[in-house]
Amino acid sequence: MTAFAVRPGSSRQLAGTGILLRFALRRDRLMIPVWVAVNALMVLSMPGTLEGLYGTAAERADLVRQMETNSSLRAMVGPVFGDSLGALTAWRVGIYAGALAAVMSLLVVVRHTRDEEESGRQELVASGMVGRRASLTAALLAAAVANAVLALLVAAGLAGRGTTGALALGLGIAGVGMVFATMAAIVAQLTESARLARGLTAAVLGTAFVLRAAGDSATDDGSSILTWLSPLGWLENVRPYASERWWVLALLAGAVALQGAVAYALAGRRDLGMSFLPTRPGPASGRLGSAGALAWRLQRGGVLGWSVGFFLAGVVYGGMAEGAADLVGDNAGARRIFERMGGQSGLTDAFLASMVGMLGLIAALYIVASVLRLHGEETSGRAEPVLANAVGRLRWAAGHLVIAFGGAALIMLLAGLGFAVGYGKEAGPILGACLVQLPAVWVIGGVAVLLHGVLPRAALAAWGVAGAVLLIGWVGPALDAPQAVLDVSPFGHLPKLPGGSMAWGPVLVLTGVAVLLVAGGLAGLRRRDMTT
Repeated sequence: MTAFAVRPGSSRQLAGTGILLRFALRRDRLMIPVWVAVNALMVLSMPGTLEGLYGTAAERADLVRQMETNSSLRAMVGPVFGDSLGALTAWRVGIYAGALAAVMSLLVVVRHTRDEEESGRQELVASGMVGRRASLTAALLAAAVANAVLALLVAAGLAGRGTTGALALGLGIAGVGMVFATMAAIVAQLTESARLARGLTAAVLGTAFVLRAAGDSATDDGSSILTWLSPLGWLENVRPYASERWWVLALLAGAVALQGAVAYALAGRRDLGMSFLPTRPGPASGRLGSAGALAWRLQRGGVLGWSVGFFLAGVVYGGMAEGAADLVGDNAGARRIFERMGGQSGLTDAFLASMVGMLGLIAALYIVASVLRLHGEETSGRAEPVLANAVGRLRWAAGHLVIAFGGAALIMLLAGLGFAVGYGKEAGPILGACLVQLPAVWVIGGVAVLLHGVLPRAALAAWGVAGAVLLIGWVGPALDAPQAVLDVSPFGHLPKLPGGSMAWGPVLVLTGVAVLLVAGGLAGLRRRDMTT
């Protein structure tokens, strides 16, 4: 192909980068703004929330003292390095903003590199006057644009709390995003599957969070070697609003430069569509003799990863329950936020209910990803050989949907078991609290099925639905949003357990809505043409 005939090191290696960048930004004109807006809103809303909770210097100083002795909550949100509202904002949301920026970045890079190769579109693009490394460069630049806008919004929005600290926090968040963008670029060269590239990069992000949590639980100043092994630990050690460490930003920049160089070197040494770790071919008989078995083979890695993650999250959050009560103490504002998110009785129950609700919101991301595997199989052309045999569309779809909806039940059950292990008390109430999240999770999955079946070109909008629900659930209670806004999310109608009273009406209604959405999506899939 023309694009691969250029000499190594020639400027023609980057020919067409500008056009591909504009195309990438146009394709992501909805996804990138939503991710950036959600992340920026989460950060910028926090100073006002904290001011309402800890309005005096004495209250903020007392919070800092309590965090120094509360290792379980340090593992959750990191150490606090100052008692100003800016420093507390960086402490409360910095790590999570960095993690969201990382997820956004890896999705953007994989979508415009390995996804394009897997679908065959990159081969068509490469047949024109496009350089060998243009696609990779455009993908990284698209991620850089998204992170730069996020950094600008954070820095501008928090400038009133201190320009220097705001700039440090914005650059730190963007730096973490670019570290995982370049990491995703490397993984996209190593793997033959976009799904595997996303999964492996997300696994690295999860490992980074665990390392940081382990390190922060051991020390109260972010000095643990485990913390320094994690890019999220680097972000907290920038210390915005607390004698900023600018040299840590150089560490982030160095990691971006090094990983980018590795990605470029790998991209120059492989053929289009190939990978350094090719997928191992497997048998097409025996346990793969049915559509459901094939769906399980394709999704079992994701189910296993989510299951382990939810169980460990349950153990961690269950162990934090008593510490949360000690931290909030008599603070009425903090108690009110926990109660809006969770239960309405004791503070420990309220904390447990809010954490269960948070995992329910995250489970909505799992079910959307699992349902949209149908969309990926269809658009990549892999569904056609399956459907060309004695396999109907409904049976093909049912294999993936059983894993999506049943997998959601499995991960919430394991989360409940994790809570029971970490909390060390009766397992029944917390298991029930986890399982009661399922009707709302299934409604989000039903929306994804409906979009795929009726409007396949708009199927990816299911991510926007899940993101909106996530935003309402996480930020709404902290902003004291009206109940009408919270009720837009199906999670707003669930009983708040443990601690609240069980209400079967909303649970049954949401389950019925989920059934209707799935039925509508399957009816649409049965009647429409298959897309490629």
